[in-house]
Amino acid sequence: MERVNQTSTVSEFILLGLSSQPEDQKPLFVFFLTMYLITIMGNLLIILAIHSDPQLQTPMYFFLSFLSFTDICFTTAIVPKMLVNFLSEKKTISYAGCLTQMYFFYALGNSDSCILAAMAFDRYVAICDPFHYVTTMKPRHCVLLLAFSCSISHLHSLLHILLLNLLTFCDSNVIHHFLCDINPLLKLSCTSTFVNEIMIKTEGLVISVTPFLCISFSYIRILITIINIPSAAGKHKAFSTCGSHLTVVTLFYGSIFYVYLQPLSSYTVTDRVATIVYTVLSSMLNPFIYSLRNKDLKQGLKKLMGGMRS
Repeated sequence: MERVNQTSTVSEFILLGLSSQPEDQKPLFVFFLTMYLITIMGNLLIILAIHSDPQLQTPMYFFLSFLSFTDICFTTAIVPKMLVNFLSEKKTISYAGCLTQMYFFYALGNSDSCILAAMAFDRYVAICDPFHYVTTMKPRHCVLLLAFSCSISHLHSLLHILLLNLLTFCDSNVIHHFLCDINPLLKLSCTSTFVNEIMIKTEGLVISVTPFLCISFSYIRILITIINIPSAAGKHKAFSTCGSHLTVVTLFYGSIFYVYLQPLSSYTVTDRVATIVYTVLSSMLNPFIYSLRNKDLKQGLKKLMGGMRS
């Protein structure tokens, strides 16, 4: 394990990754390369299907196409560096490269979160207030909602990167993770991380939890509305329109809360596995979850594939 002199500052970090065993590196490379390629192809097909089918030009699919685009960017900020490190003896990342990766990791991760909240609001309006759906979810409002979500996410990420840049790293440069995440980096700082931890537990918590609360409120209202629908067929139809989204939200937020809503000192290898769930695994499974449970999207994908063959 490499260490640097106490009197000098760190210019690069070592990412230990998921395993330090040499025999594990090539199988891990093949495994994550396969997941990455599936993620890119699956989400790209979703985007192409939505934009090529006039029947899918609705607010829900507008948000879904941007969720797929964000997932592609999200995994690209993480997986390529992982793949390089699996095949490298010296698993280093520069200080600037580490902060850059972390910036996009948080900006895109929070954008995902906000888009999921926007999709939940779309389902809420469609089921609970259908007569005002067209006016509430008109294209201009959808674009503004998306722009606001992405802006907030990028500003949040920038704030934490600037605060992190004020710290001094002069002891160990070994990160016990496969990416540059804030908790493992704070553990390496040889200056006080009090302000950083306060901001994580206050501003960071607000940014992370607010979309989740919006999703929860939307689904509570949706559930109440569905319960009041008299026919079983009507209940099934209403719930089927948001079943896929609810599955994605559970997978995404379950792993995020497990990782971040715990003391900094308790950050362990289990958290690395949980991080894989909401970064790589969630982004890979999203296209399958949405396409397998959505008849309109299935039809759009069939048309797209048919058009490619012809």
